[in-house]
Amino acid sequence: MNIYFLGTGTSQGIPVIGSNHSVCQSTDSRDKRLRVSVWIHWDNYSFLIDCGPDFRQQMLQSNCQKVDAILYTHEHSDHTAGLDDIRPFFFKQGDIPIYGHQRVLGNLKKRFDYIFETENKYPGAPSVRPIEVINNQPFSIGNKTAIPINVMHGKLQVFGYRIDDFAYLTDVKTIEKSEIDKLHNLKVLVINALREEPHNTHFNLQEALDFIILIQPEKAYLTHISHIMGFHEAVQQKLPKNVYLAYDNLQITI
Repeated sequence: MNIYFLGTGTSQGIPVIGSNHSVCQSTDSRDKRLRVSVWIHWDNYSFLIDCGPDFRQQMLQSNCQKVDAILYTHEHSDHTAGLDDIRPFFFKQGDIPIYGHQRVLGNLKKRFDYIFETENKYPGAPSVRPIEVINNQPFSIGNKTAIPINVMHGKLQVFGYRIDDFAYLTDVKTIEKSEIDKLHNLKVLVINALREEPHNTHFNLQEALDFIILIQPEKAYLTHISHIMGFHEAVQQKLPKNVYLAYDNLQITI
């Protein structure tokens, strides 16, 4: 199974528009972060987790040729705003399945009503096949099983996903023990770490590291990173030996 980090930034991305912050001025490509998303593919299967406003650029950079489905974590714009740009995949493949909490699917239907329209549909609009994700109900993607992981982003429910020995969690602030129990024996954990200072809806760096110690994956990758975290190279040098700062276009194989 191959994991391609399409984007590893927070909601504003890096560089932030109009910012003179030193990280935003960095010439290190690892300090340039699009909005957070991953592409997971194996054999002839190809799935995305989230579809943010940088989706078109990410698809061109990664040379992704097929999207079997999109798994949504939650409805915030940095995770969903690219939905219209699935059109090239729709034109080649037909309706694109999208998985998400019932609340998230309802939010997308409101914001992208023309995509969900069934009568008098504009001929250039894509179509999707919404599929509700329910906690404690694993579902099939390709020939593998996805296990939803229920977490809280402040007061907002968010789904992470476990597929085989890989788990992807973003926008996490708290997680119940019953959900933590679904995350044992991982080879790779991807977890959000916004910055070093505390935040009211996201793990900061220390909270992410404490969570990694609790879960004990073989390797962990940090994502959803703000420019305030610091330069990639400097932050990486401070991390434990099995913890890595993810960066855009990083590819790993499990």
